[in-house]
Amino acid sequence: MRILSLLSIFLFLLSACGKNFFRGADARKVSPDPRERVKKNLEEGKGFRLNDAIKKGVGSGGNFEFASSNELWRASLDIIEFMPLTSANYSGGIIITDWYSNNNNPNETIKITIRFLSNEIRSDAVDINVFYKKCDADFKCVVQKNNKNIESELRREILKKATIYQKQTRAKNKSYYPTPKMGGEAN
Repeated sequence: MRILSLLSIFLFLLSACGKNFFRGADARKVSPDPRERVKKNLEEGKGFRLNDAIKKGVGSGGNFEFASSNELWRASLDIIEFMPLTSANYSGGIIITDWYSNNNNPNETIKITIRFLSNEIRSDAVDINVFYKKCDADFKCVVQKNNKNIESELRREILKKATIYQKQTRAKNKSYYPTPKMGGEAN
């Protein structure tokens, strides 16, 4: 009896999810050939190779490649590579630079924070803040936030570089997973 009541609660919860829960994919947009679907998913970075997962092994400890696969993260680090970092926390989604000054004017320094709001390459995926610190001869400093010109320039450069990285990744996936033979040909 208990199993029957649990099953009825489960079915009720499933029906509460809405009528789109049981809806399948649109057959006009998805190929019926599984090899083509696999190829498309791998090109878009949605798949993985079981052999690669086995080679890396479970519990290989300390081998974290996820940050290098995120194009926005890599592009951001590449764009601000000349600045010393205070914090770069991938899991927290934030990069904070230390105060930086070029040799021309040591009394003016700049600090940048980049927060990642999404992994998608979009203009609203990164939140960039730029802080200026100006100090006088008596070491009295004033910190100001928001230089929209530098923020928009940084955002543009990060998105441009991330797009390049994404294209390279897709091209690499396309060449790594060759087109399967079609038409029942023997392998």
